[in-house]
Amino acid sequence: MKAKNPAPHRMINIKVNIQRATKLKSQPSNQRIRKWVKAALAGRIHQAEINLRVVGTREASRLNRKWRGKSGPTNVLSFPAGEIPGLVPGFLGDIVVCAPVIAREAIQQGKSPGAHWAHVIIHGTLHLMGYDHIKPAEARKMERLEKKLLASLAIDDPYK
Repeated sequence: MKAKNPAPHRMINIKVNIQRATKLKSQPSNQRIRKWVKAALAGRIHQAEINLRVVGTREASRLNRKWRGKSGPTNVLSFPAGEIPGLVPGFLGDIVVCAPVIAREAIQQGKSPGAHWAHVIIHGTLHLMGYDHIKPAEARKMERLEKKLLASLAIDDPYK
């Protein structure tokens, strides 16, 4: 008698293309970055591709001015590939993180650099899935999810 096949599992295929355009030494490994992106997607999306670019302040400032109309660098910018009805598999978009801003914020906020990197990358990934924080109710929902995801990685509440 043949053994029954186990219940079919969804294939998880998350591809994170990482580019580094800054030589700042305090950057997390590609493995850690991929772990954080996958944590944000876990249970929500099973197949996706994301480009993540680590930049310096000059590029972050240029992109922030061009796409948000704001001067100076910001810690993370997310560029969703398009509307996400039903979160279909495929290319989700681009995330740009500014290494010097993240390093500075971690010090100013009294956080470990790794914990702050994880938070910023999860935050940017959630934006690609349609989460936002423009309205107070949306912000509360997004923050609750960020806290839950970070806790699953043994990282403290970033909003304390």
